[in-house]
Amino acid sequence: MQKLSFLNSFFDLITVIFITALITLSVLSLCFIFHLHIKSKSLTHLQGFNSLWTVRFLLVLFIFLWAITELFRLPFFRRRYSHLFLPSLAIHQQANLCKVHIVLSLGFFEPAFLVTLIFLLNASIKKKTPNDTWAITFVLLMCLPIAAMHIFLIFFNPAENRMPGFFHQTSVVIDDNIGNEMVLCAYPILNNLVFAGFSAMYLVWFLFSCWKVLSLAINKGLRGRIYGLVSVVLVALPLQVVSLGFTMLWDPREEVYGIISLLVFLGAFCCATIGEGILVIKPISDALDAGGGACCMWKPHHHGGHDHKSLLASEHVGEGNI
Repeated sequence: MQKLSFLNSFFDLITVIFITALITLSVLSLCFIFHLHIKSKSLTHLQGFNSLWTVRFLLVLFIFLWAITELFRLPFFRRRYSHLFLPSLAIHQQANLCKVHIVLSLGFFEPAFLVTLIFLLNASIKKKTPNDTWAITFVLLMCLPIAAMHIFLIFFNPAENRMPGFFHQTSVVIDDNIGNEMVLCAYPILNNLVFAGFSAMYLVWFLFSCWKVLSLAINKGLRGRIYGLVSVVLVALPLQVVSLGFTMLWDPREEVYGIISLLVFLGAFCCATIGEGILVIKPISDALDAGGGACCMWKPHHHGGHDHKSLLASEHVGEGNI
């Protein structure tokens, strides 16, 4: 049985460091969200900035949960730290954990935070802020069908025994260098194809949403943030999809697979980080710094040739929703 290489352990360690940083950023984002929510109860001029606090909370929550699922994918973490959260896992239990990881990570939590990100963009240009129930319902309607497809392919696929292993393989067993067996999680091709299809549709939707926001934004700083968001997502998400495609060329026991798995992780990591930074921390920080003055920054004026509805939308964009 092939042993766990030093490089594979090193890649896992790097991933753990990035996940720790993302969890820290998520906790900081939650602190910003609740601080603004509490402060807006006593300061009237902050209530407009606080209108999307539940949606921002959803974004950060999905990112946080995605990061946790990524931790349990790593042999490095399972071997050293999983006993703090779970009892000692048998080989078949670790293999099942890999299946659950695919469903939760590619099937639900990542699509959920990506969809929530678009919901925030679209809500920022509406004159009336969507209610909390609609925000949650919208995200679930978009993501549950994708999760259901992943569940079917992993747990109920009737053609599994008639396909090559890499089409449905979610884990392999290796030696952990101290005489114990260990499970490496893998990315099955069928599930990768489902995620690739979602990503292709998502990118078209994302670009259209960003174009709508940019067409109404009159603040150069805001336009710069949107361009930054677009640039990162347009690079990171395709990088993740392409890396998932390359996983079919190597066995999870090989060191190259460890590099590819790291690239898969980094693609989602970049989307999550830029989303929290631009759609949570930065607008809340601006709102708290600007105070009441920002609420008057983009008041509409009835100049000739200006569309009143667009100016109202620009006012809403300028009030800290992005």
